[in-house]
Amino acid sequence: MPTSLILACIWVLGANLLAMTPSGENHWRAAYVLIAVGIPILGYVTWQTGPWIGLFCLVAAVTILRWPVVYLWRWLRGPQQGLAED
Repeated sequence: MPTSLILACIWVLGANLLAMTPSGENHWRAAYVLIAVGIPILGYVTWQTGPWIGLFCLVAAVTILRWPVVYLWRWLRGPQQGLAED
């Protein structure tokens, strides 16, 4: 098994352990750390094993860190206008 996939598996285990810890504000700090560590690991996985495995790991990471992705999507869309404007 390539080193990059081993690192990705360790990242997934760490993310699950951090998610199980009881904390309020600490989850967002942990998410920022996981994102900062996960991006280089994702690049390494893609470089070492190819784009399809890299895309699979990206989808797996998005399912683990779904709320930061949801908030990023909302921020990129911008403020919503009212549906019924008079």
